[in-house]
Amino acid sequence: MIVRLQTADFDPEQEAQALKVRGAGARVSFVGTVRDLSGNETVKALDIEHYPEMTQAEIERIAVAAQARHRLLDVLVIHRYGHIPCDQRIVLVTVWATHREDAFAGCQEIIDLLKTRAPFWKKELTPTGGHWVPGHSTEV
Repeated sequence: MIVRLQTADFDPEQEAQALKVRGAGARVSFVGTVRDLSGNETVKALDIEHYPEMTQAEIERIAVAAQARHRLLDVLVIHRYGHIPCDQRIVLVTVWATHREDAFAGCQEIIDLLKTRAPFWKKELTPTGGHWVPGHSTEV
């Protein structure tokens, strides 16, 4: 399992190809990007803040739990922070499993929990100023 928090952009395919996972019959990836709209307002960029140790530990907990629940062979999570302009990548979740059902379910669980449990604070930068994005919660 690899969890990385970084400011730099990443190449999703290059990141996934760097890992050789024995026994994997399926690889599923999700790439999240900065949207250019929030409601009816144009978004220029997103500023993402976090507390590094807390964020790293929570994402690792999320990945370990999903790995066990969905029999994932390996997990890769990359999440950016800092100033990220529109249309740039924010997050990559890639999982490997023996079968596609487990890979799809595991990838979806991880990205859903990143949105609700990982301690990131996001501010949308718009022509009218900055607006903090409200947190989300869910039951899993």
